[in-house]
Amino acid sequence: MENILDDTSLLDVPDPEEALESERLGKTLQHAIDRLPDAFRIVFVMRMVQGMSVRETAEILDLNEKTVKTRLFRARRMLRERFKGYLQGASAHVYEFAGRRCDALTAAVMARIAALGAGSMETRK
Repeated sequence: MENILDDTSLLDVPDPEEALESERLGKTLQHAIDRLPDAFRIVFVMRMVQGMSVRETAEILDLNEKTVKTRLFRARRMLRERFKGYLQGASAHVYEFAGRRCDALTAAVMARIAALGAGSMETRK
């Protein structure tokens, strides 16, 4: 019974921080897509969200295939520009020294210090 309780791999519970960040990123992406100009947003959604081919998208929208490719390229570039600011602002929190990461790093450092201390004590004897 103790082995089962100790085995956290059996629990498929998402990390609350990761779930919150994933939800936040999803909302930010959706908002950015919604802000694309119509011509680019439609092509982006058809190609990237619905998984349609260039040919299918071109036929449905009555466009040249090259136009579909160009609009998708430009839509991606616009999204990349919009996310550049988001990523720069979020990067300070990505490797924030707190919580689980801090605990794991502290434990590893303390174990290393203890091992080094034990080694130097043996050398003195």
